[in-house]
Amino acid sequence: MNLNPPPPPSPLASTSNPLSHSFTLHWVSAPPFSSSISTPTRPFRLHATASTPANPAADFTLTTVTAADDDDGDTAVSNEDQKLLTLLRQRKTEEAWMLYTQYSHLPNPTCLSRLLSQLSYQNTRTSLTRAQSIITRLRNERQLRHLDANSLGLLAVAAAKACQTRYATSIVKSMLRSGFLPHVKAWSAVVSRLAASGDDGPSEALKLFYSVTRRVRRFAEPELVADSRPDTAAFNAALNACANLGDSDRFLKLFDEMPESGAEPDVLTYNVMIKLCARVGRKDLLVFVLERILDQGITVCMTTLNSLVAAYVGFGDLETAEKMVQAMREGRRDLCKILREANLRNSNSSGRDGDVFEKLLPNSVAASECEPPLLPKAYTANSRIYTTLMKGYMNAGRVIDTVRMLEALRHQDDSSSQPDHVTYTTVVSAFVKAGSMDRARRVLAEMTRVGVPANRITYNILLKGYCQQLQIDQAKELVREMTEDAGIEPDVVSYNILIDGCIQVDDSAGALAFFNEMRAKGIAPTKISYTTLMKAFALSGQPKLANKVFDEMLNDPRVKADLVAWNMLVEGYCRLGLVEESKKIIQRMKEHGFHPDVATYAKKEGEKSDDSDPPTLKPDEGLLDTLADICVRAAFFKKALEIVACMEENGIPPNKTKFTKIYVEMHSRMFTSKHASQARQDRRRERKRAAEAFKFWLGLPNSYYGSEWRLGSLDGDN
Repeated sequence: MNLNPPPPPSPLASTSNPLSHSFTLHWVSAPPFSSSISTPTRPFRLHATASTPANPAADFTLTTVTAADDDDGDTAVSNEDQKLLTLLRQRKTEEAWMLYTQYSHLPNPTCLSRLLSQLSYQNTRTSLTRAQSIITRLRNERQLRHLDANSLGLLAVAAAKACQTRYATSIVKSMLRSGFLPHVKAWSAVVSRLAASGDDGPSEALKLFYSVTRRVRRFAEPELVADSRPDTAAFNAALNACANLGDSDRFLKLFDEMPESGAEPDVLTYNVMIKLCARVGRKDLLVFVLERILDQGITVCMTTLNSLVAAYVGFGDLETAEKMVQAMREGRRDLCKILREANLRNSNSSGRDGDVFEKLLPNSVAASECEPPLLPKAYTANSRIYTTLMKGYMNAGRVIDTVRMLEALRHQDDSSSQPDHVTYTTVVSAFVKAGSMDRARRVLAEMTRVGVPANRITYNILLKGYCQQLQIDQAKELVREMTEDAGIEPDVVSYNILIDGCIQVDDSAGALAFFNEMRAKGIAPTKISYTTLMKAFALSGQPKLANKVFDEMLNDPRVKADLVAWNMLVEGYCRLGLVEESKKIIQRMKEHGFHPDVATYAKKEGEKSDDSDPPTLKPDEGLLDTLADICVRAAFFKKALEIVACMEENGIPPNKTKFTKIYVEMHSRMFTSKHASQARQDRRRERKRAAEAFKFWLGLPNSYYGSEWRLGSLDGDN
């Protein structure tokens, strides 16, 4: 098996646009009374600043103060360093890099910081890799103290833009441990990226936010840390993390802290509040967020209206979403009145977090005593809003309505309402979800004909459709078309889909081939890549190979092993009846802070067979198959898992094809609402976990792979 050590982190190719801001980063020592911040290992004065050029391409000067300074402020610079510094001042970054690689010694701190800054500023894949190599060299030689705060802050921003969130976070944390405070634009960019990422990203975003703000508050003279104080954008990033977690209490606490830092809520703040209302099931409060925006004199943007439509779509309230879109088509300004009437028609407030939202939205307390406000002007629905409504039709299985909406948009006179690649991709997704791959391919051909280029997400959705229908050859042909005809290279999501597709046709060798091909191209595997490959070996009776993949996952600093990976490792041993080995894995799980859940049903069945006497009667295949069939049709998935585990334990192969067909036809739309009330979520939690475990056994997309099967936001939003 070709499982080589993972390649070094390879960031996604980012845009070539330079940073939109040149900013000043303060390099400030901790106040004397602070014991929680380590003292820098070399003396320094107050600031390390970067001037703000009028022209981004113009020269900028880094003023650093180092221990090597003479009393006159002169720095001894060797001839070689002077040559390097001259190239950097002339913005000849490529030549400066080549000269640096020829050095056997480290350049002086000024040259190092400037080179790192300019490489980070370029925002390209190659330049970021080079900047990271400088960090690696300095870390190995224990010379990181030679870099100033400007260069480290720019590197953190570049890494965040390249989706290297963990690396960017480590840079900011390293600066904080050294007593340096990065510019707010640097650390807030990392917080924003963390807040939008999966797993524990939102929690880590809040930890980083509080870590910075605590240090800022320790300074008795606020002007010293003015450039590091959280601004509105920083608070919005933290609030977004709270909204993603559904943590309304912490949201309120942060919202109340904004005035203390001189940050005023803007329209994005309230857009995030719309998300919070949706996450905690408070559909009744959506209208009051819109009214609050109007009361505060904040200009409503199209993103606000799209967020409202998306929230109602998420609640499954397509009627209200349609009324909003229709009112915008008619040029009406009384959207608040329409939404209030929808509240009266569908009053389902859970009353949860009442006190919190009374403080966030005081206008909701006595709303009946005043008339709903009017919008300052009429807003015309654009293609983004129409596409959001189309997604609602798609989720509800209304394929015909999705297609009709596309046809209607194609005849719109307003250019902003014309269908774009997101609109077409939504239709493709609707056909894929309905299993109509031929019609999905016709939509792809139509995109080419009308000059709307498909993107990688469009192709990934088609790949997913072919793999779900076990048409691996067509999936491989699509990859060829994607690469050669469209000029789009597959990404890690593409390969993960192909790997999982190979698993569904019992081709573990093909899964490994795609995994190795992905790494050979310099595409860093995600945790989904590792766990999917582990699944291939576990299902094919090769737990030792699954364990080897798991060990590589543990050694890869870019990913973090989760419960899914542990469960997959347990299942691999349980399938061969190696109960003692599986028990050792479970013990390791607990030592790492993980506990078995419903997905470890195979383990439980294995332990049961180990502790109990052999059955006196041989199970009947027809009887067990009938019982499993009844349980699947009745949505008793936990019991169905017990039955199929018993069948496998006794050498009876369950008919996965039949059970997959039953599930898709009868239960594919179960638990699809993303914004169900908390009470409803509590009632269905156990049933949903059992359903997800059953889908996991079938090999269908499930919540364990949720971050992967979303395939990213169709419109490219974070």
